[in-house]
Amino acid sequence: MATMTVGHGPAVYSAPARILHWIIAAIVITMIPLGIAMSNSPSGPAQDFMFKLHLSLGTTLLPLVALRIFWRLTHTPPPLPADIPAIQRLAASLVHFLLYVTLVVQPILGWIGTSAYRAPITVFGLFELPPIWPENRGFSDQIFFAHRNIGIFMAVLICAHIGGALFHQFVRKDNLLARMWR
Repeated sequence: MATMTVGHGPAVYSAPARILHWIIAAIVITMIPLGIAMSNSPSGPAQDFMFKLHLSLGTTLLPLVALRIFWRLTHTPPPLPADIPAIQRLAASLVHFLLYVTLVVQPILGWIGTSAYRAPITVFGLFELPPIWPENRGFSDQIFFAHRNIGIFMAVLICAHIGGALFHQFVRKDNLLARMWR
């Protein structure tokens, strides 16, 4: 069952979709400021800790996003209310699509950039990922430049996503936000 209706309210996302959404959201909302802090910190133990945590969370993110995309493709999300204008439907679809793209691209770019730099990718101190790119520090710098800018773009998309949810909750008052809470 892809969606369900709660009382007389809107249809809601399935429990696995909601759980994956909130876990991924928590990881990404942690990783963006962590990445900024890490990049702006002096070299040393604190920066090393932030770097290792950022890598571990990014490594965790990739399979979760793959699972979320699989779930989304195999379970139809609840429909938007019929009275939502076409331009808002398009905006919502575009933001969702771009979020999924950035959620896949970012961890892969991080893995490539770290591999090209030849820094170890230890996941929560449990295991190490193999490098997936030959050592090339100049290329690594370019990849991390793209990774940083895509992170900023992702933050903008997240703000648009949250802004849209708040618009529905407090301006339209259509209780659409409940689709991801119940």
